[in-house]
Amino acid sequence: MNVSRKPLEEESSRLGPLARLPVFLALDGKRAVVAGGSPAAAWKAELLSASGAVVEVYAAGPSDELLYVAENPPRGAIAINRRGWTAHDIRGATIAVGAFENDEEAAAFASAARAHGVPVNVVDKPAFCDFAFGAIVNRSPLVIGISTDGAAPVFAQAIRAKLEALLPNGFTAWAGAAARWRSVVKASGLSFSGRRKFWQLFTAYALSNPDHEPSENDFDRFIADVRGIGTTVENGSVALVGAGPGDPELLTLRAVRALQSADVILFDDLVSRDVLDFARREARKMLVGKTGFGPSCKQEDINALMVSLAKQGKRVVRLKGGDPLIFGRAAEEIAACQAANIPVDVVPGITAAQGAAARLGLPLTERKCVRRLQYVTGHAKKSAALPDDFDWRSLADPETTTAIYMPTRTLSALVEKATAEGLDPRTPALAIARATRPDQAVVAAPVSELPQRLAQAALPGPVLVMIGRSLGEQIPAREGKRRRG
Repeated sequence: MNVSRKPLEEESSRLGPLARLPVFLALDGKRAVVAGGSPAAAWKAELLSASGAVVEVYAAGPSDELLYVAENPPRGAIAINRRGWTAHDIRGATIAVGAFENDEEAAAFASAARAHGVPVNVVDKPAFCDFAFGAIVNRSPLVIGISTDGAAPVFAQAIRAKLEALLPNGFTAWAGAAARWRSVVKASGLSFSGRRKFWQLFTAYALSNPDHEPSENDFDRFIADVRGIGTTVENGSVALVGAGPGDPELLTLRAVRALQSADVILFDDLVSRDVLDFARREARKMLVGKTGFGPSCKQEDINALMVSLAKQGKRVVRLKGGDPLIFGRAAEEIAACQAANIPVDVVPGITAAQGAAARLGLPLTERKCVRRLQYVTGHAKKSAALPDDFDWRSLADPETTTAIYMPTRTLSALVEKATAEGLDPRTPALAIARATRPDQAVVAAPVSELPQRLAQAALPGPVLVMIGRSLGEQIPAREGKRRRG
């Protein structure tokens, strides 16, 4: 007998400790002080100038690099004073940077800056720093700062290089267009939902066409598209998203984008909490769990909640373990959205059988001898008994690999009936618990022995069973082993 329960809202994960607070200072036209004439000081002067600061450098012997930067500043002017710094020079500055060889001068500079209430950085001497610069990915006005709290600058530079490769240079133009258009969008007369839709269209097009130079034609098209939607723009939307079998690295890019744009996430018990880490921090997260023969939210309640939230203008993600189209009641939820005239999208996910087979290195088909793959459920719609309409011939077919979902309560009866209908009792079989997760566990045996072996192992759920001769050569290597992934 199923016990019903109500949707349970989870508290959003709290922000973990930060070694540094990432802050982006507005320095345009502000005064910045740099003390020292070394190449390191030249780099900091150039960085401050690029941010729009008016840079005053104090150096008795400026390096060639510093002289070149002063003659060719990237943005704000750089003036070199050919003398050492004094405490008076720091007064009124917005930021102070020093480059010194010895700790005594570094300490004196830091002390003078703090006495005037000016945040200070001393190059390569974190003990005297109020802030750190970090590695920078520059797609200005899109800027990414990377910090390791001074522990591993080379590591930060390597991460920067990877991000540089991932972010097209064209994002600079799109970020600039966003800055130009923001005030125009606000004055366009669009509602809040309409403006949000504009930026969704903008973002989707920019990500798909990063090398396209944004123009006023693009702006006009986005505005026209939003106005063409009409009053339905005030409605929210629903996305049925596959969370995969557990390993968050198996999420698709579309799934990640959906999670990061969601206002509300309705998720099942089988969804790994690691997957929820990809969600937008501000999103509400509500457990609407459906567990096999345990306390479960009624499907009609889930449908009603999903539709109600969307009608409030929310972007709702219905997050399901595996793939939402495989034993995920997707048909009922899609129908509920369509009946309420709510836009609904489906984002497929890697189902448990695919994830488990990939983690174990198992083929699910073989060209010459296993030509078919089938997914079946191990119990009837409203009971723990076997389905009345099971196709036993297909289960006994030696050219088929069968993945059985929710099998634990009926596996003994299923194997007994299937072998009576012609399934070879020596057919290789596997039971996989918590597929693709760090605590994945596997029991392997001929299918006639698997129910007893599975009962003895008492594996934690969820459990998947796979049967088929394509699994045969793997049994000696996999039997009884617990895989770490």
